[in-house]
Formats: sequence, structure tokens, C-alpha cells
Amino acid sequence: MRSLSALCEKAWLLKVAGQLDEALDVANQCVRLARFTGDRKGLMQPRMLRAQVLQFRGAYDEALHELSSLANEAHTHEWTLLEALALQHRGRVYFDQGEYGPALADFRTAVRLRTDLGATDEQLESALIAVAVTESFVGR
Repeated sequence: MRSLSALCEKAWLLKVAGQLDEALDVANQCVRLARFTGDRKGLMQPRMLRAQVLQFRGAYDEALHELSSLANEAHTHEWTLLEALALQHRGRVYFDQGEYGPALADFRTAVRLRTDLGATDEQLESALIAVAVTESFVGR
């Protein structure tokens, strides 16, 4: 599992450094490695990371498909925090596409789920900012 964490960190660093082809290769390695563990919940983070890389590459449809699948799976298994994270990331993809209505719906649901879990103000901050910014774009 340590190598999985290290690979995920490497993929994330490559993503933020803009080396998106290599980031996608490493993210795919993370997903393959996580599948070997047989832990479905443990597979969520690598899949979410891969979806983020796809988003950064402009592969919005693929990212939306992956994040929708993650949100549905998390909801089915009652992994509420993971559902909130998947929805917030999916909201970002919608926002990047200029689809502010679906983005706002995802951001609001993420806030509600995190609030239901008893999240602190700090933990809610990014989701609340996303709601406020998206609201300013709705109706333009």
C-alpha cells in the first residue's frame, strides 16, 4: 500500500506540474495497483485522481463518466465522504465546461453531505466557495 500512496502522490505532482501525459500513465498504474488489493473503497482515490488528470487534459466526458460512477458507487455503499468528494470534483468538471447548473447542484450536494457528516468550517470551506462562485455565474 505504501507504493500505491507514493504512486498517487507522484501522479498528483505530475498533474500540478502540467506533465499530464505522464500523470495519466502514473494514475492508470495507481488504478491497476489498487485493483490488485481487492478493496473497492481503496480503489476510489486512485480513480478520482485519474479523473482529475483527465479533467486537466480536457477529456471532460471521460472525467464526468468516471466521477459519476464513483459518486454512484460511494452512494450505494454509503461512503458519504467519498460521495461528497466525487460530487465536488464532478462539479469542477461541469464548471470548466460552463455547465453551471449541474455544477451548482453537485457543489450544494457536496456541502450538504459534508454538513451531515459534521464537517468543520475549514472542511466545508472549499465546497462553500465553489457554491458561491458558481452562483455568481448562474444566470449570466
